[in-house]
Amino acid sequence: MGYITLLGTKGGPAIRQEGALPTASLMHFADQTVLIDCAIGATRSVVDSGTGLLDLDAIYITHLHSDHVLELGPLLYTAWTTGLGRPITVYGPEGIEEYWQGFLSAMSYDYAIRRADEGRPSLKDLVRVVTYGAGPLEDLGPLRVSALRVEHPPVTECYALKFEAQDKRVVFSSDTCYFPPLADFAHQADVLIHEAMLTAGVDRLIERTPGAKRLREHLMASHTAADEVGQIAATARVKHLVLNHLIPADDPDFGDADWQQEVAKTWNGRMTVGHDTMTITF
Repeated sequence: MGYITLLGTKGGPAIRQEGALPTASLMHFADQTVLIDCAIGATRSVVDSGTGLLDLDAIYITHLHSDHVLELGPLLYTAWTTGLGRPITVYGPEGIEEYWQGFLSAMSYDYAIRRADEGRPSLKDLVRVVTYGAGPLEDLGPLRVSALRVEHPPVTECYALKFEAQDKRVVFSSDTCYFPPLADFAHQADVLIHEAMLTAGVDRLIERTPGAKRLREHLMASHTAADEVGQIAATARVKHLVLNHLIPADDPDFGDADWQQEVAKTWNGRMTVGHDTMTITF
């Protein structure tokens, strides 16, 4: 048995008072502790979930939008200052190495002081960064991991991830428009965690997001409407569909019933609307 804790379930980088946090998920599966995406707030959320930063075995970044990667460097650095003493691997798409090197450069003053003054080990030797593409990734202990490139324009390097072990299968869609090949990738998954957009809430979201003149065009071209998510789940014959990366996630005029009504147009199986701190077992 494994379980997933949804640390952040909001689509998009903005955070609002008492609203959901952007994307991060913590998975315990086959004796491995894995973080999938690392938006702002992820460090605190991992610790609050009861998992220590030093317990993480690997981190997977699905793409380099800020609401998936913004807190990767701070999380790793905080783990180091907490006492990280064993290697940890970060898997990410093209550009992940540049992100990491840029973060280390930004922290060079503090890093040099702590190395000299506190005698800390080299963080550069503890963090291994692996750039991945579509296909099988390195096994993580007994976990088999594979990636599928999905469509999330204008981002070209964006990947759904599949984790398999002990006859169990978990799939994270990442951010994507309606993408039928994802149904084959997620075939008979025990859990499919899929992004979802409530089209009725798009206009209000745009009204609350000044300075993004073409946001509507991006949302409609790059994300999956809730009823289309249900179609993917139905075609894939998954056992449990979990809605994540909700757009919108913090509008009081829309609740779980609205999401359920849309998904029910195409899917009549088990479905959960994700919320921050929610745990999904499989």
